[in-house]
Amino acid sequence: MNILHICANPKPTEESVSKQLSVAFFSALVEKLPDAELNNVDLYQDPPPFFDYPAYRAIWTPLLTPGYTPNKAEKNATAYAVRHAEMFNKADVLVLTMPMWNFGVPAIMKAWMDQVITPNLTFVFEPTEGGGFVTKPLHHIRKIILLVSSGGVYREGDPRDALTACIEAAFGFIGIEDVTIAWADGQNPIAFSDLEERRNTATEAAIEAAEELAQETAPADVSG
Repeated sequence: MNILHICANPKPTEESVSKQLSVAFFSALVEKLPDAELNNVDLYQDPPPFFDYPAYRAIWTPLLTPGYTPNKAEKNATAYAVRHAEMFNKADVLVLTMPMWNFGVPAIMKAWMDQVITPNLTFVFEPTEGGGFVTKPLHHIRKIILLVSSGGVYREGDPRDALTACIEAAFGFIGIEDVTIAWADGQNPIAFSDLEERRNTATEAAIEAAEELAQETAPADVSG
C-alpha cells in the first residue's frame, strides 16, 4: 500500500495537535502494516506556488482551444503540479494533516490542492451523450484520512466548518468519496478546560482509523 501524507502545519510536533494525531496514526499503521510505503510531504518544506496565469494557460487553454501548445514559461509554471500529481497518482491512500484556520483549510493546503486537482494530471473530462461531461480519475486513491485540530468545536454539518466541506467537495469531484476524520476540537485553552480529554479522544480515533485501514488492506483469510 502506498500512502501519501500531506502536512500543512508549520509548528513543531510538540506544539502541534494535528501533527501529534499523525504520529499516533502512523505509529499504529506501521505496527500493523510494516511494509506500507509512506511518502511524506511537508508543505512548509516544499511549498506550492499559487495557481497563476501561466499555469492556467498551460492547463486549460489546450482543453478550451484544441491544438494550442503551451510555451516554455507556461510549461515551467506547471512543474510543481506535474511532480506532485505523479506522487498523488501512485498513492492508494491520502492522509491530510492540518489545523483549521479561519474556519477552513490553511492557504498552503488550498494552494497544493489547486496544483494537484488538475485536468490531464489527476483526472480527465469525458463527454457524455447529453452534451455534458463526467470526470474520470487518473489516480487510484480510494480513501482520505483527515487529521485535524481546531480551537473551536463544530458539530457535524456546522456551516462554519468550511474545512470538511472543501475537502469532501474537491476530492469528491475526482472520485474520492471515502473520508475518515480524526478531529481534535476544542483546543483553545481560553475557551475549553477539557482540551486534553478532547485530544485523547481524537488520538484514539486516529489510531482506530489506522487499524481499520490496516484491516481493509490485509489479505482475506481463505483457510477453512
